[in-house]
Amino acid sequence: MICIIDSGSTKADWTFTDGKKKIHFNTAGMNPYFIKEAEIVKLIKKGITGIIFSSITKIYFFGAGCSGKLQKELIERAFKKVFTKAKVFSNHDILGAVLATCGDKKGVSCIIGTGSNSVYFDGNKIRENNYGLGYVLGDEGAGTYLGKKLITHFLYELLPDKLADSFNKKYKLKRDEVISNVYKKPGANTWLASFVPFLSDNIDNFWVRNTVRYGFDEFVTLFVMNYPEFKKVPVHFVGSIAFQFKDLLKEVLDSYNIKTGKIIQKPIDGLTEYYIKKEFKKKK
Repeated sequence: MICIIDSGSTKADWTFTDGKKKIHFNTAGMNPYFIKEAEIVKLIKKGITGIIFSSITKIYFFGAGCSGKLQKELIERAFKKVFTKAKVFSNHDILGAVLATCGDKKGVSCIIGTGSNSVYFDGNKIRENNYGLGYVLGDEGAGTYLGKKLITHFLYELLPDKLADSFNKKYKLKRDEVISNVYKKPGANTWLASFVPFLSDNIDNFWVRNTVRYGFDEFVTLFVMNYPEFKKVPVHFVGSIAFQFKDLLKEVLDSYNIKTGKIIQKPIDGLTEYYIKKEFKKKK
């Protein structure tokens, strides 16, 4: 039996499969920049039940923040402490997005969830880029970006009155509490992204629509239009924010005459099918 995991900073989707049967789990996300090795071990043991850990032979992990050698090694060490008989392969979540959307065809594959990133895939390999700067310097259009816009405009008293009243009534946030959550406590990125449901509930408000659309516009101009081939291939998206606000995302893509590819919430299903074919279906 093998295991495939697609992990953002907020949530992780798991599938265990023997090629026929599939067992699904959901846990908190495992971004190695924000979580320690021991915490990952604890998370697995608490969140994955009814599975004989020693029966797993291979683990394919795709995760946010898993682009560097040290981050990959942290994930692999943690998983090997639980799945003692498994070979563990860890890689960036953007590769998972590529396999789930492009398959073996050319395209631009993007992630817009808690964080954001994109790559160009030539059908064989991913072209290196300098994106993925995280929630402080980057994450344009993502949940952290949108949450930060909402919070700062609320504290600056720049939100429309009705929207500000609704936000204040729902969260009752104080400036000191915001500063503490962003600058002193761990998980600031997921805390900021946790305000996206409020934006979704108020998507008909002009400020909300303009803010989400502007975030997507910034993402597209930075993360998509810098690829010379961006008008020649489909541009795919995975992630909760891309999926939740897909109508606004498509408006932005259409405004630049960009071919919209797949817009899916979670790549786990596509990844699972990819590895079932690779691991269990022999070529005739």
